Amino acid sequence: MPSSDKSPAGSGLRRAFVIAAICLAQTATVSPQGSNAVALYREATKREAALRRDIDTRGAGAAATPLLERARILVGAYEDIARLFPASSYSDDALWHGALLASDAFWEFGQRDDRTSAMRLFNTLASRFPTSSLVKQMAPQVQRLEAAKPPPDEASPTPVVLRAIRREALAGAVRVTLELAGEATFHDQEVAGQPRVTIDLQNTRPGEPLKEVTQAFSDDLVRQIRVAAQGGGRTRVVLDLTGRAPYTVYALYNPYRVVIDFARERGNTSDTKAASIPTKGTKEGKNVERSTTRTKTPPPDATRAADAKGVKPPVVNGRGGFSLSRQLGLGVARVVIDPGHGGYDPGAMSDGISEADLVLDVATQLERLLVQQAGVEVVLTRRANVFVPLEERTAMANRAGADLFLSIHANASEDDRARGIETYFLNFAPNPAAEAVAARENAASARTMRQLPDIVKAIALNNKIDESRDFASRVQGAMMERLKRGNKTVKDLGVKQAPFMVLIGATMPSILAEISFLTNPQEAALLREMAYRQQIAEALFTGIMRYQRSLKADAQTVASQ
Repeated sequence: MPSSDKSPAGSGLRRAFVIAAICLAQTATVSPQGSNAVALYREATKREAALRRDIDTRGAGAAATPLLERARILVGAYEDIARLFPASSYSDDALWHGALLASDAFWEFGQRDDRTSAMRLFNTLASRFPTSSLVKQMAPQVQRLEAAKPPPDEASPTPVVLRAIRREALAGAVRVTLELAGEATFHDQEVAGQPRVTIDLQNTRPGEPLKEVTQAFSDDLVRQIRVAAQGGGRTRVVLDLTGRAPYTVYALYNPYRVVIDFARERGNTSDTKAASIPTKGTKEGKNVERSTTRTKTPPPDATRAADAKGVKPPVVNGRGGFSLSRQLGLGVARVVIDPGHGGYDPGAMSDGISEADLVLDVATQLERLLVQQAGVEVVLTRRANVFVPLEERTAMANRAGADLFLSIHANASEDDRARGIETYFLNFAPNPAAEAVAARENAASARTMRQLPDIVKAIALNNKIDESRDFASRVQGAMMERLKRGNKTVKDLGVKQAPFMVLIGATMPSILAEISFLTNPQEAALLREMAYRQQIAEALFTGIMRYQRSLKADAQTVASQ
């Protein structure tokens, strides 16, 4: 979502769209004449009026892409209103507004896709509402579009410029930021046998100040950064390290950046100031590479081979059967840990403690426990107090080829008596309490109404529900067992389901753990203690290992964990 569409009104509309649609997906009968259609339609027309003012007043040379993206998002919103409320008196108006906006976007920006969208929406209006007075007004618009010569397809995309590289020291991490003039596909690789990471940027070229640059640094972790143009329109950024270090790679937008966070060992808190790369240098040589973004232990295949003689059949899952994963004998070797929130999204707050800082501490402690296990690799979605979009967290897990995804959060409630722990897996929310938790955790989502059908489909067709439920049960049970030793009043809120954006699209079993309530004074006091955080990390570790062993062990072995 472009920054120009991140106004409070835009965010509110996105949340309204998603919440309304999820309710529709769960309800057998919903009045299409209800207030939702009216509210969404009126909000969309307000946003359209603001957009048209911005288009009319944009200066010469101003970037057109953000305005075009806003227009396309609104066209999709209008179309979705008509789809969700087919019998509403606003349905034909929504199609009309969407068709006109797409048509005007075509005349303003000259993109073939917008002409196609306009024609499709005009045709939909005519076929679905043949008696609407708006159909009679269509002819001049359609004739003009039909007479227009579609713009030719571009022979090849224009390379995106790598504009700047920044290196800065954070608490517990060193960050390298690659700023580009637009979005680009990227791939990270760790060089075999060397403390080096490369970032390949597709269809890009380095800006003039960055051509063949090498910059050295005298402090920790990232000692040198090199830039070189490669064949086929690719730019490679090479990060030479002082030693092997776990790292996380993700994208941020407006402007588009690729961010690489390298984790320091505890106790190393270098206060290096931020630095940019200003100088030129030598070309890089050829590298032997393998793809990784992980904290690594001995190769999982080697571990499996060594233990092959001791492999036992899996345990039935929580429903008493064998999912496809268990039928195929699949195991767990790579875990993605997602500390929730971060950056300008601190999450719940309590007397100076933010949810973002709390769960990052728990996540890093959990990582240290997991990497001690033979054959286990770990990826963290963030290693510092930074904002990572919800959608990017799941995408990171998919890119890393993860076997499990665990998102860690701390709960909050307007009632300061609310307490306890609960664990969620992806599905539609069955009650208002689950809906409220999902709405709070999804507040930072950048997805729009246009993506609603795909979102609903992804939830409805989620083929990891059984395994995710089983994974959640083992984590919830382990947390209860471990935490009640030091907190006799801990409350078991159970395993639940809700449509968390951070879990949508994951290709592996995925869950979200709410480790305690920051808004409860007693639990907040416990969460301030390092010992209690360590207990939570140990409990999560136990839950993960129990689930892992349930896939490859007998019931007696699992029960003894």
